[in-house]
Amino acid sequence: MKNSSFVRRLGYALAGLASAWRSEQSLRIQAGMAVAAMGVLLWLRPPPIWWALIGGMIALVLALELLNTAIEHLADHLHPDEHPRIKLVKDCAAAAVLLLSLGALWVGGLMLVAVLLP
Repeated sequence: MKNSSFVRRLGYALAGLASAWRSEQSLRIQAGMAVAAMGVLLWLRPPPIWWALIGGMIALVLALELLNTAIEHLADHLHPDEHPRIKLVKDCAAAAVLLLSLGALWVGGLMLVAVLLP
């Protein structure tokens, strides 16, 4: 896999995205929030910097959600039974998604203030 062609590696990435989409409700919720955020951008038409910031936050949240999914699947595969340290790993990964999501809401809120209350 390491020395595979770009097209093959892209196929692996798309397969991972499709698998996570099918199995993870949280990814679908985050994607729905991303679509809503893009709708707000289209409606408000803020300056380009806000498009970049919101788009970057969307990409980061979705990427971290995928990483959280990968960590959970790997942990469950390696240690299917409940274990306090495995729980801690999974909880920390989920907390990272939560914190980044709150950061994305913060950026979105600042955009609304900047655009609606100039």
